[in-house]
Amino acid sequence: MIRWKQSRAWNWYRRHRWLCGFNYIPSNAISYTEMWMGYSFDPNRINAELALAERTGFNCLRVVLPYIVWEHEPKLFKQRLSKFLSLCEKHKIKVMFTLFDDCVFGSISNPVFARQPAVVKGWYANGWTPSPGHRMVRDRTQWPRLESYVRDIIGTFKNDQRVLCWDLYNEPTNGGVGDVSIGLVEEVFRWARRVDPAQPLTIAIWNSNAGLNNVVGRYSDIITFHNYGNAKALLAHIESLKRYNRPIICTEWLNRSRGSLVKSCLPVFQSHNVGCMHWGLVNGKTQTHLPWGHRPGDPEPKLWQHDLYRPDFTPYDSNELDLFHDLIKENRK
Repeated sequence: MIRWKQSRAWNWYRRHRWLCGFNYIPSNAISYTEMWMGYSFDPNRINAELALAERTGFNCLRVVLPYIVWEHEPKLFKQRLSKFLSLCEKHKIKVMFTLFDDCVFGSISNPVFARQPAVVKGWYANGWTPSPGHRMVRDRTQWPRLESYVRDIIGTFKNDQRVLCWDLYNEPTNGGVGDVSIGLVEEVFRWARRVDPAQPLTIAIWNSNAGLNNVVGRYSDIITFHNYGNAKALLAHIESLKRYNRPIICTEWLNRSRGSLVKSCLPVFQSHNVGCMHWGLVNGKTQTHLPWGHRPGDPEPKLWQHDLYRPDFTPYDSNELDLFHDLIKENRK
């Protein structure tokens, strides 16, 4: 499996201004499954929220795609992806698509193609769904179906300039599924590489799993990572990743209660020319103002965890928005 040469990766990165964006899920969706379902896909809401992102200055976003929606209605799903890309282009935002995700925050380890559960107030992301779901990850006889999904989605948008990058798998081994994901990670890289998209392929380094990180570091065209620590921990992480001599983008950060703060971390990304996408734009049904693991009856946090805006589009902290706007503006070509 041949990945991009370092020179090609750097040429790709230098064509873009400093990449600064966010992980996006609309405020009306309890999960990415719900975001892309026909009953809840809401272009008007998405347009309004992306307009807010454009005014803030953001130039990219990351969004997870649910295998289960593609499985049941592939044509309609791709039409929604095209509509979403058009809205992002309207607001001058490039898109990083993520094809798989092992995370589970509630009790759903295998998504269903149906109306998604209601919000349980006080439960962080109670309706979150992985993609494709842990049952399929563990069952290798199902992987040919996953290959068809990868080849169809990437093949459809492989030359689309609105697509920034392919983040093939979010946090493999998370959610209790374990190291069985590592074998799927290798296969997903192979499937995607055969499609030969114009955009780079990557999977983020997100924990200390040596086996997983060896695969990810060996096959990724650009280096991506997750870091929810303070500025000192973030800087140490960045320095450790420079050994790959490839462009670096942090595709998840911002956890105020753990010291991952806009005022201290954003300047680190900018000064080291590391792209960044924090978690959350507008707070909504996922309740990501709450800390991980929060349950009904737990005390309210002193600091909200993710997100920049409340559901009514008022900012949590206007000083954070000013810093985003100013640092992004400094790096425009």
